[in-house]
Amino acid sequence: MAFPRPRPAQAELPRQRVRTLQCGQGAVRAARFNADGNYCLTCGSDKTLKLWNPHKGTALRTYQGHGYEVLDAAGSFDNSQICSGGADKAVALWDVTTGQVVRKYRGHAGKVNCVQFNEEATVIVSGSIDSTVRCWDCRSRRPDPIQVLDEAKDGISSVKLSAHEILTGSVDGRVRRYDLRTGQLCSDYIGSPITSVCFSKDGQCVLAASLDSTLRLLDKDTGELLGEYTGHRSTTYRLDCVLNEQDTHVGCASEDGHVYFWNLVEGSLALSLPVGQGVVQSLAFHPRLPCLLVATQGQVTLWREDTFQPEGDPNT
Repeated sequence: MAFPRPRPAQAELPRQRVRTLQCGQGAVRAARFNADGNYCLTCGSDKTLKLWNPHKGTALRTYQGHGYEVLDAAGSFDNSQICSGGADKAVALWDVTTGQVVRKYRGHAGKVNCVQFNEEATVIVSGSIDSTVRCWDCRSRRPDPIQVLDEAKDGISSVKLSAHEILTGSVDGRVRRYDLRTGQLCSDYIGSPITSVCFSKDGQCVLAASLDSTLRLLDKDTGELLGEYTGHRSTTYRLDCVLNEQDTHVGCASEDGHVYFWNLVEGSLALSLPVGQGVVQSLAFHPRLPCLLVATQGQVTLWREDTFQPEGDPNT
């Protein structure tokens, strides 16, 4: 006789600030968790990239090699490498331990807004204001990309990868999904410039944030609009959207110094988190825990659920 599975605990949202990282990098352009959520990367307007243990508040290493602002970064699945993109039009591959640039890829004609590794960290996918997505082979010495996706009519603001798909959001108002197994392109027209896209954890849905201050949940296969979420302000900046670790809530940064979370199914506003002054530059949700990274101006704050017991001084 099979026992019924225990009911999953009700999703908790991060409501309490447990740590503040003063990054010392000028404005923090992006904050990103690594694959297991134990570390994070911060991208600075002072051309640096920093690796942190945000749970302890310790800075582990600084990476210098970009010629201008660093706009996005990602860690490989085994934490041995980092990729980053910047306003210097370059994509950099870093060795985590030595802190050195292993390779620099130049081919974009404008600043690189977003970068991602594939699952095996053998390919870097980068999206640029030049309206192209370029795929770079990390193992080859070839200077040119192995593939260029140039269907977008305006800048690429966001790129995400699944095992066999590339998801892109563009200023031309379209969400595009490239299926690498079938060689097909699916395009959904939103109409307003897209600032951020992401897959749901179950791989069935796509979340897109756009400059009409609306978050939209789409069925990945049919393009059907499953939900619309409003209440935040997004009219000018490239703001991140996220799903929580259980896919029960969708979240978005806002230009009014708050982070908003909505119930995914009901569409009702579940939380308005006052995180700082001015625009919330970047958001990252932990892969397994109700834990949120938020970048505002020159600092990053770490938020946890109400029942979490923090250790040590939160203002490190």
